[in-house]
Amino acid sequence: HIQMSESSNLSGGKVTYLDGQITNRGGQTVRAITVQVGFHDATGLLAQKETMPLNLIRTREPYIDTQPVRAAPLRPGDARDFRLIFDHVTDSWDQQYPEVRIIAVEAK
Repeated sequence: HIQMSESSNLSGGKVTYLDGQITNRGGQTVRAITVQVGFHDATGLLAQKETMPLNLIRTREPYIDTQPVRAAPLRPGDARDFRLIFDHVTDSWDQQYPEVRIIAVEAK
């Protein structure tokens, strides 16, 4: 359930968005999630790697606003939409969906 989009920023550059949905399939409440996102080049090699906190979508109207997982923890069975924002992606990126890995979860 991942979708990508782009928009222009005020300085004339591009902002890349990665939207998706995450579900807590565990037995504890999730308070924070850290992900690692890998963008590959045309040869399949890793061209850029970003590590960042996962932010949940708080509102969609009048625009999409995000918040940290800590602000709205995921209880067992909860599913929420998320958005990752990239102010810069390398020019060598192959324009394919990046690899997304959860590398840390804080639960209680």
